[in-house]
Amino acid sequence: MPADRPGPDVSRPLRIAINGYGRIGRCVLRALMESPHRRSLDVVAINEPADLDSMAYLTRFDSTHGIFPGEVGVLEGGLEIAGRAIPVFHARDPADGPWSRLDFDLLLECSGAFATRERLQAFLEAGCPRVLVSHPGRSAADVDCTIVHGINDGDLRPDQRIVSAASCTTNAAVPILDLLERHLGVDGAFLTTLHSVMNDQPMIDGYHHTDLRRTRSAMQSIVPVATGLAQGIERMLPGLAGRIQAKAVRVPILNVSAIDLAVNLRRNTSPDALNALFAAAALARPDLIACTDQPHASVDFNHDPHSAVVDLGQTRVNQGRFANLLIWFDNEWGFANRMLDVARVWAGLFQDSAAPAHATFSSSPGV
Repeated sequence: MPADRPGPDVSRPLRIAINGYGRIGRCVLRALMESPHRRSLDVVAINEPADLDSMAYLTRFDSTHGIFPGEVGVLEGGLEIAGRAIPVFHARDPADGPWSRLDFDLLLECSGAFATRERLQAFLEAGCPRVLVSHPGRSAADVDCTIVHGINDGDLRPDQRIVSAASCTTNAAVPILDLLERHLGVDGAFLTTLHSVMNDQPMIDGYHHTDLRRTRSAMQSIVPVATGLAQGIERMLPGLAGRIQAKAVRVPILNVSAIDLAVNLRRNTSPDALNALFAAAALARPDLIACTDQPHASVDFNHDPHSAVVDLGQTRVNQGRFANLLIWFDNEWGFANRMLDVARVWAGLFQDSAAPAHATFSSSPGV
C-alpha cells in the first residue's frame, strides 16, 4: 500500500464549511474534535435546513456514538460547540448559500444530495473554492477525482475543484483488495456487503422508494439493495476491471457493517499466511487497517476509526487459492475520519500561508 503523504505544514488551519449536518456531517465535526489533527482544521460554517435547537440536540445526544464530549449550545445565528462559535445557515439550494461571503478553503458536502457535476458545480458558482464530496459521483466524470485515502492520494492536484472521498464500503474494500493484488494476485472477487440500516429505509412499510424492497421495514428484515461497489473498486484499482462483482444487503442494526469477501487468488496461500499479511499491513498502516483475533460481534466496532478491520478468526482458504475473508468497518465513523484525511492531504497541495480569516460571526474560531 502506498505510503501516505504527510499532512500540510502550514501556519494556519484549513478553513472548512460543512454542507448537510446529518449522520456524516455530525460525525465529521465530532471526528475532528477527537482527531490529533484538530488544530489543522477549522470549521467556520455549517449549512443545514434543520432548526438550531434540533441541530444542537442531535449534536449533543447521539444514539450511535454517545454523548458529545463537550458543551453544545445555541447562539443567535449559530451553534456553540466546545466553546467555539460556528455560524449556521439554512439554504436548501447552493445558490442561496452564503458561500461568496465566507472566507474558507474547502466545502465538505455531506448531505448526499449532490451526485452530478452539474449539481456540484452549483457550489463553485455560488462561491465555494473547492468541494469534497462524501459519496462517489454518479459517474467518474462527475468529479475531478475520487480518492481512497492511503491508496491514490497521489491523484490529488491543487487545481482540482470537486473531489470525492468515495464511499464507506469502497474505503473498506479497496485497501484489502489492493494488498491481495500486490502480494498474491487477484483473478476475481465477489463482495457481499452486510450494511447497517440507512435513512432511505422506512421504520415501517411505506411508499419511501422506487426500489420496492426499500419500502419494507428496515428493522424487521434483511433487505437486498443495489450497490455500485464493484464500479467504485474498479475506479480505484483499474487493474481489477472486469474481475469484481458485488451485492449488498441491509441488516437491522444502527451502525457497523461488514464485507464478506470471496476471492480467487493467483498464487497458493493459507489462512496463516493471509493473516500474517494482514497483520503486517496493520503495522504498516495503523491509521487504515486493523486486525482482530477476538470473538467480536458488530457492536464491538462501533466508533472504530479504521477503514477496515480484518477478522482473523474468519479467514478461510479452499484448495490453496480460493479465500474467504470477513472485514468489519464502522460505516459512519471510519468514513468521517477518512474524509478528514483526504481534506488534510488535499490542503497540503493548495493551501497558502495567508493569515486566517473567519466568517463574520464571533471572535471565537470554529472547532
